[in-house]
Amino acid sequence: MVSKEFFEALADLEAEKGISEEVFIDALRNALISAYKKQYEGGAGDVDIRINPEKNSIKYYTVRTAVEEVTDREKEISLAEAQQIKKSYKLGDLVYEEFVPKDFGRIAAQTAKQVILQKLHETERDNTLNEFSDKKFELMSCVVRKVDARCVYVELGKGQIEGIMLPQDQVPGERYEVNDRLKVYVKNIKSGSRGAQVLVSRTSAGFVKRLFEEEVPEIKSGAVVVKAISREAGQRTKMAIASEDPQVDAVGACVGNKGSRVNAVVAELNGEKVDIIQWSDNPLEFIAKALSPAKVLSVTQIDEKSAIAVVPDDKLSLAIGRDGQNARLAARLTGWKIDVKSESAAAKMEELRAVEEEIEDYPDETDGPLE
Repeated sequence: MVSKEFFEALADLEAEKGISEEVFIDALRNALISAYKKQYEGGAGDVDIRINPEKNSIKYYTVRTAVEEVTDREKEISLAEAQQIKKSYKLGDLVYEEFVPKDFGRIAAQTAKQVILQKLHETERDNTLNEFSDKKFELMSCVVRKVDARCVYVELGKGQIEGIMLPQDQVPGERYEVNDRLKVYVKNIKSGSRGAQVLVSRTSAGFVKRLFEEEVPEIKSGAVVVKAISREAGQRTKMAIASEDPQVDAVGACVGNKGSRVNAVVAELNGEKVDIIQWSDNPLEFIAKALSPAKVLSVTQIDEKSAIAVVPDDKLSLAIGRDGQNARLAARLTGWKIDVKSESAAAKMEELRAVEEEIEDYPDETDGPLE
């Protein structure tokens, strides 16, 4: 074990794993102490191991306390014996005495290996957490390394850190193949029994927001603010924006010249439709805009956070969308319950309401005393 080759291998491991030599030396020292105690279980006192990479040496020492009268020879040494090793020893001092241990057996070697691997595992996990602590909610490029029945495993960054895309974070209809290059959203970073896990997503609303930040300098600078996003991944996204600068056209900035900016985002989303909507402080006006691309004739508030939107008869299906998707996304975007009605249906409702009010106001002839 004590050889130049051993410490050269240690340096290679440091370079490969990105773990400092001090951390590994400490792990190795603890591992060897554990292995020694395992080998001589029941008959070993305290030991210390000193590792010196510069001298390519590993030295073993028994550690005993200098006492007047010895009661436990595994842990104690008489002061007279201690002073034969070094004259300066006094009562109560820890006395270190070098020894050469017998060859470790299989169990001891396994113990050493387990301790080292555990320390490496913990350090790699901590390094991952530290490296990605500022990457949460950010956009990153990755390479697909493995695809199984449920999850997609990707390689992130220069450190070749593994990210996991769970089923709910995979866009329906997208196919992922080994060596594909993707952009992903770092959804969460957590520490588990198997080490640090970086959870990534392509379905998150934050993914769309970060894509627009990349394409639209005005969002990056803060001149345009993304107020809200509702999304059904793979099908449609609605994004509400506002301008902090009256000189900046928020919608125009996001669309870009001839649609260049929004088209770049749509391409990354593999054709997913994106509606860019001007945000409004007026909730009824915001609801009308949120039902885009349908034209809205009027929006009437019914009660708190509930409204009826009236659209032309020929735009009803467009306003509601396939399987109610457009109206559903508009409701999520605004935070309001929206009942979409055609113009003719709304007119009939109004007629019926007028009739009901007239009936209520008309005196009932049966009221009063009977003759």
